[in-house]
Amino acid sequence: MRILVTGGAGFIGSSVADALLAAGHEIDILDNLSTGLRKNLPAQAKFIEMDIADEALKEVFEERQYGAVYHFAAQLDVRRSVDDPKFDTEVNVLGMLNILQLSVATGVKKVMFASSGGAIYGEQDYFPADEKHATEPASPYGINKLAGEKFLQYFNQTSGLEFVALRFSNVYGPRQNPFGEAGVIAIFSYRMFDGKQCIIFGDGKQTRDYVFIEDVVSACLKALETNYTGIVNIGTGVETDLLTIFTELKRLTGADKDAQHDPAKKGEQMRSVLNIGKVKDALGWEPQVSLQDGLAKTVEFFRNQEKV
Repeated sequence: MRILVTGGAGFIGSSVADALLAAGHEIDILDNLSTGLRKNLPAQAKFIEMDIADEALKEVFEERQYGAVYHFAAQLDVRRSVDDPKFDTEVNVLGMLNILQLSVATGVKKVMFASSGGAIYGEQDYFPADEKHATEPASPYGINKLAGEKFLQYFNQTSGLEFVALRFSNVYGPRQNPFGEAGVIAIFSYRMFDGKQCIIFGDGKQTRDYVFIEDVVSACLKALETNYTGIVNIGTGVETDLLTIFTELKRLTGADKDAQHDPAKKGEQMRSVLNIGKVKDALGWEPQVSLQDGLAKTVEFFRNQEKV
């Protein structure tokens, strides 16, 4: 099948593109390289350097006739979404809407969408959160991810477009960007190898559901292979606090600096963890990589990276 992967030069997108190629699919990657890296692009894929909102995409979709689309291109920084909600909406809603309208117009059968388990639910009422949990996003980023899901449901109802919205928890692993606001495991790993001090905001007892990239890739492929249409959480169902992450990474890297504690970020969730019971039935998927093994693989990746 010929498949389009938007954001395919990024962390999750490039990892999924590699796996799709290995499974025998023909892959096109669409990325404007605003945050994605050219070095992540698999040689066997056709690369299209273009923005997801570009009107010229119409010609690409008409010429290439995709069977499926993986939509990973996004504005990912929650804090930037707060500072500039208009830009976040232009990328995460209007850009996605362009992809969906072109998909419907050119006969794409199924769209896989990278949604967010943490940002969409907001402060959880119960733990772990299942897909029926109230959606009370506390940022424009979360609001716009939820809007993306609603548009998928709309096009499914009106045009029969099949979809799987994958509500990812905190994804980590090789290729994750160690700069910026996202990906604390990548940030800590890089800083430890660079001899720099890690910063923990607050007391470090805030928890997240950390899921390894290999498991996320597996879920993404199963979403294509099954007949399921709908929304699923992708996580581990286990919450781990930040102090535990820091301590384990310090052990694995051999770093000798203690963390610097800065004031907690206003509005940061204290606990976030996903219930994965539904995805086990819907996609036949469950995570296979333990946190300890995933951290070790991530550390080895950053151990071999050149410092910039």
